[in-house]
Amino acid sequence: MAQRLTAALMAPFVLIHLAVIIYATRDGISAAEILDRTEGSFGWMLFYGVFVLAAAIHGTIGIRNVVMETFSWRGNNLEIAMGVLGLILVIIGWRAVGAVT
Repeated sequence: MAQRLTAALMAPFVLIHLAVIIYATRDGISAAEILDRTEGSFGWMLFYGVFVLAAAIHGTIGIRNVVMETFSWRGNNLEIAMGVLGLILVIIGWRAVGAVT
């Protein structure tokens, strides 16, 4: 259920993200100009912070399912490993968001 909810949450985030990329590249905005526009923006920080959290949850659940099917790995060790993976993904993602906002 969590994977489906995060997929539904991410769909508009992906569309908005792609629209911003198209807008920025169409106008020839440089990376430095993008960083100038996003620096100190609470709105972009919130947008990408939630996006990262949803993607980390969604991806971790997907990887967990693939690992279970491929290696028949189950039990607490798998849950712990996936929890650590999810936490790492959130930390890395939030660091990236912090670097550009």
